[in-house]
Amino acid sequence: MAPSAWQLILVAVIALLLFGGRGKISSIMGDFAKGIKSFRKGLADDDDDEDKQRLKEDKSTVYADDKVHEQEPAKKAGTSE
Repeated sequence: MAPSAWQLILVAVIALLLFGGRGKISSIMGDFAKGIKSFRKGLADDDDDEDKQRLKEDKSTVYADDKVHEQEPAKKAGTSE
C-alpha cells in the first residue's frame, strides 16, 4: 500500500510546522523550560513563606517546660523549713 496524496500532504504540513522557520522546536522547548523554572521558583517561595511563619509562631510560643524550670523546687512534706 502506497501512501495516498492526503497522507503525503499531512506529513508535509506537519514537517513544515515542526521544522519550518528558524528554531521553532528550540523556542518551544525554551518556553517550556522557562515555565518549569518559574513553577519551581514559585514552589520554593511558598516554602520560604511557610518557614518564616513557623519561626514567628515558635518565637511567640511559651512551652510548659520552660515555666517549670524557672520555679523554685518544691519542699518535702513534713519539713518545717
